[in-house]
Amino acid sequence: MSELSKLSRRERQIMEVVYRHGEATLSQMLEEIEDPPTRAALRSILNILEDKKHLRHRKEGREFVYSATKSRVAEGRSAFNRIIDTFFDGSLGQALATHLASPDADYSQEEINDLIQHLEQAKATKHSGRTKG
Repeated sequence: MSELSKLSRRERQIMEVVYRHGEATLSQMLEEIEDPPTRAALRSILNILEDKKHLRHRKEGREFVYSATKSRVAEGRSAFNRIIDTFFDGSLGQALATHLASPDADYSQEEINDLIQHLEQAKATKHSGRTKG
């Protein structure tokens, strides 16, 4: 289960900035976070995120530069799996059908072709795995 899904709104905002840039300073976070906390409050939240093992830092000049301890892809995969399990009883098909049926769903033909290609690759991978097994 993704630990990011258990973070507060502020903690998630910080992680979004860090993931967007790969790393970020406190000053960058203050610039990018909507309705930012005070500098002291942000420092406190950063310490909490380090204690929770989501961030690490290094000193560069007068500032600390923060980076994530886990990749965005790994955290995204974990969060996605949690959503599938929680809201769709573990059914990727049900989740995908629900998402595609959304009135907000607006996909280009290229995106649809990419999705079809990914599904075909997954099917081939699963099929070849069974025949070897």
